[in-house]
Amino acid sequence: MYYQLPNGKTVYLTIEEYLDLTDADIQYMMSLDYGESILNPFKGSAVDTNEKQRLYDFEYLSEGDDEKDIPSDDISFDDIIDLSGPLDT
Repeated sequence: MYYQLPNGKTVYLTIEEYLDLTDADIQYMMSLDYGESILNPFKGSAVDTNEKQRLYDFEYLSEGDDEKDIPSDDISFDDIIDLSGPLDT
């Protein structure tokens, strides 16, 4: 995540680093003039990227389903759809 220092510079910190951050650490980074000036407030966010995430729905497979409930490519269409009857036109 990006963290903005009081002098306006921005540094990248992991969550663990942020949670362990002390006032002395902040003062030390400011004394070194550490970080960079970021003009884009959305840098590194989901708004900045044009990438779509793919969502997969695996809820249709519950843990107790048998293999016979899952459609297979081995079943012919004749067994699935009754084609022996007359067609209504």
